[in-house]
Amino acid sequence: MVKKSHGFRARTRSLMSKRVRQRGLSPLGSVLVDYEVGQHVDIVINPSVHKGMPHRRYHGRTGVVVGLRGRGVVVDVKLGKALKTLIIRPEHLRASKG
Repeated sequence: MVKKSHGFRARTRSLMSKRVRQRGLSPLGSVLVDYEVGQHVDIVINPSVHKGMPHRRYHGRTGVVVGLRGRGVVVDVKLGKALKTLIIRPEHLRASKG
């Protein structure tokens, strides 16, 4: 028997893959956005950028920007009753509409 993989991106075949015409690097606009403290952001993982990628359990969740740390953005996310603090690169964030 082969031992089951428990890697960081295990079982993410469809979640962390792009459609055919969206492959490659994203436009620079997603990197150059300045997020302000208190702003609501959606975590949408960009699979073409591996640095600063959050765990797949946070994909699709909404959080609040708490601060900045280097190129990363410090985001508080509610996960059940717990409040998690994540450091995410701006490539994986999108300003929330609601």
